[in-house]
Amino acid sequence: MPEKKSKARKNKVPIKPDEESTFSIVGIGASAGGLEALEKIFINMPHDSGMAFVIVMHFDPTAKSVMADILMRYTKMEVFQVEDGMKVEPNHVYIIPPNKDMAILHGTLHLYEPVVSKGIRHPIDFFFRSLADDRKENAICIILSGTGTEGTLA
Repeated sequence: MPEKKSKARKNKVPIKPDEESTFSIVGIGASAGGLEALEKIFINMPHDSGMAFVIVMHFDPTAKSVMADILMRYTKMEVFQVEDGMKVEPNHVYIIPPNKDMAILHGTLHLYEPVVSKGIRHPIDFFFRSLADDRKENAICIILSGTGTEGTLA
C-alpha cells in the first residue's frame, strides 16, 4: 500500500497565525510493545478532536516501517510517516520514520540523523523537549512504553 502524502497547504483554507499555535499537539512515545496501546487510543479517539498526534517509536533501523498502514485501520484521521518539513495539522497522525531523530519548530517537523549512532538513543526525549519548547501549554506528552530512562527527560 503506498504511503499517504501530505496535502499541500495551498489547497486548504489558510490558518491564521494565532489559530495555528492554539491547537494541541500530542506527542506519544512507545517502544515496539506500544502497538496495542496505540490501537486502543486511536480506535477510541474522535477523528475531529482538534488535536494532532505525533508518534515516536523505537523501530528496527534497517526495516521499513508499516506503522502508518497499521494505524490507518484504527482511525479516520489521515496518518503519515513523517517527511522532513511537514507542517503539523489538527486531526492528523504523524509517525517518525525508522533511524531518525525528530524535532518540531514553529509547527513544522524536522528529521535528523541520530545524534548517537550506536548504543542507547533517546528519540522520545529529543522530540518531547522540542515539543514543549515549541507548543508550551499546548504540548501533551504521553509515554506508553520505553527503554530505560527514555521518556523521563532525565
